[in-house]
Order: sequence, then structure tokens, then C-alpha cells
Amino acid sequence: MLQTAEALIATSGLRTSLQEIAKAAGILTGSLYHHFESKEALLVGLVRRYHEDLARVGEDGLRWLDADDSPSIDDKIIELGSAIARCAVRNRAGLQMSFYEAPTESLELVELLRQRPQPVQDAMVQTLRAGRWSGYLRPDLELGPLADRLCQSMMHVGLDVIRRDAAPDDVAAILARIMLDGLARRTIADAELDASNAMTSADSIIRTWAHTDKDPRSNRAEHVRVSALKVFGRKGFEVTTIRDIAAAAELNPATVHRVIGSKDELLASIMHAFGVKTSTASVAVLQSDSSALEKLDALSWIHINAVLQFPDEWKIQLAWMRRTPPDNADPGYAFSLMMEKLERLLSAGIAADDIRIDAADLATLSRCVMDVLWVPENIIRDLGPRAALVLARDTVIRGIARRGK
Repeated sequence: MLQTAEALIATSGLRTSLQEIAKAAGILTGSLYHHFESKEALLVGLVRRYHEDLARVGEDGLRWLDADDSPSIDDKIIELGSAIARCAVRNRAGLQMSFYEAPTESLELVELLRQRPQPVQDAMVQTLRAGRWSGYLRPDLELGPLADRLCQSMMHVGLDVIRRDAAPDDVAAILARIMLDGLARRTIADAELDASNAMTSADSIIRTWAHTDKDPRSNRAEHVRVSALKVFGRKGFEVTTIRDIAAAAELNPATVHRVIGSKDELLASIMHAFGVKTSTASVAVLQSDSSALEKLDALSWIHINAVLQFPDEWKIQLAWMRRTPPDNADPGYAFSLMMEKLERLLSAGIAADDIRIDAADLATLSRCVMDVLWVPENIIRDLGPRAALVLARDTVIRGIARRGK
């Protein structure tokens, strides 16, 4: 039953009903209630299974590290990353639920979703520490945030927008090679990247985001949009209702219906405004007179600032991209077009011999690069924007392994 629920929720989201799960499992709904007294209890079972699976991966990673006949450090990092990726694919529903606040009154589920995957992160930290001791990794890196970044990227392999039809091990290997070796054929210092035309273009657009609009309460429609934005970002779009939005806006549900129309129309309006801001900055970067690597660096900077300045919009877009294949209609702004531009950018960098990574499938490489350009929100907030940018440069542009190793 959990496997059936996992498959349905992974593809249809949390709106999947117990009746649909029972039907897919070939049992009566009453029989399902015999095992799970509520939908929340079933969700708890899925998340708990995900956490237990991740914990086993962490325990196995430590055993691999201690094995006398174990392979080289880079192989250990890739193997641990691949195991995390396979776990994420096995537990896509639990993975998806971990990305936003639980739409539930179950304190047990809320607490489960707040837990960090500590065993697997501890295993990654110890593996990276072994890499530092052996001289494989650069000695100047802070291992905690680096391990968190590696683990989260490997978990993203469980998302359709990143993996699509590729084998989990193949995607994990590409992600690991990007972060270990870096995309750049030569070492590029921060000062050089800071001075690029791409970074100047990004900063010029980012500064316009600081403009403060009028008090949204002076306009009812804007007040509803702002209220909806916070609820969508906290609970996720699928399970948010007009009543939830009305409660947040302190208005009657009928008034909300009249002001904004359908929930889908409201979401499209909110995300279009956000998409225009980020897309304008991305276009300015891509049109700048800079190398492919400098443009990738500036795109990371756009993302970091978008997360800090538009946290609710980013959570909504991230939740969508982690649940939905990119060729579907979406509230994200021109995502498919952005992926095409990224493929062309990487192709140009490879042709110019600036990018050194070898990947047979450019589309899979592009999705992996898109993922590593997104620095996780918790890391951005813990480190601050500048340190988060340096971490992005280390794990995308320069690589964390010593050159020549």
C-alpha cells in the first residue's frame, strides 16, 4: 500500500485521495483504513520510510569509507551520491513533501518534515574529510555546507525535472563530476568573475528589484495576491484552497472569488510577475559580452538574490519544478525556453574549450547544471549571499578537488 501511495503521490501530488490509492492497490477503501486511520497517517508512513532509507544510506556510506579495500576518494563520493540519488528516486513522494510546510494538523508529520537527513550528511562530511586528509580535496573548503550542497543535489535526482528518463546513477555521476572537477578548464579567481560584464549586467537588474511597491492593502486585488503568495509558498499550490487564501487576506471567500477569479488564474498572475523579474536579469546576462562560465556564474548570483528577495515566489516555483516535467504547462516563466538557452550556452563553452566536463547527453548535462546553479535556500541564509556565491563557484566553476588530482 505504501508503494502504491508512493507512486501515485509522486506523479499526482498531495491531492491524491485515499480512495484513489485503494483503487490502485486493488483493495477496498475500508481495508486501507484498517492499516492507516487517515491520510495524514499514510503520509507519516511515507516520510518515515524515506528517512529510514536515507539513514541506511548514511550507515552504508560510513562502512564503505572504513573498508580497507574500498576505492579512491572520488569514487567513494560518487558512490555515496549515487546511493542518495537511488534513495530519492525510490521515495519521490516523501522527497516532494520535504520541500514545503505540511498542509496538515498532524504534529507528527510536521515534525518529521522538519528533520534534516543527518545520518547521510554525516557520512558525506566524513567522506569529504577523508578526501581532505588524502590531499584529494582543496584544503580551504568548509565541509559542512559543502556536504549539505552535495547531498541536496543528489536528492534532486529524484525530481522529474532533473532526471527525466536518465538512470539515477548516471545523473548522480554527472552532478558529482561537476562539483568535484568544476566546469572550468582553468582556475578562475573570484576577482575575475566579479569583474565580468555578465556580473555587471546581473547587478544592474537586481538593483531594480529593491523598488518597493505601494502598500498592497490599498488595492484589494493586490492584497489578495500578496496573501495568496504567502499561503502558496507555505502549503504548496495543490492543497491550498480559496478559503485558505480568504482567511489569510481576512476576506470572505466569495469576495476573493470575485476579485481574483480561479486559483489557477491567481497563481499564473503571481508567477508571471516573478518570472519577468528573473527572466529579465537572465536575458541581460546571456546577452552580455562574457564567456559561458562568466554567464553561468552570474546566473547563480541572480538565483541567490531571487531566493533572498522573493522567498515565497521561489518556493512556489521550486515546488512546481520538483513535481512537474518541464514540458508541461507551468506557472514557472518560460522554463523550457531557459533550458534551451542553457543548452546553447554550455555547447558554446564546450566548443570554445572553456568547459571541460564530458557528458554524452547535453540535455542531461544541462539539467544537472541547472540544478547546481540553484544554491539551496538554507545554505544561502546560513552563509549569506557572498559566501553562498563563493560556494557556488567552488562547486560549479572551479570544482572542490585539487587540480591535477
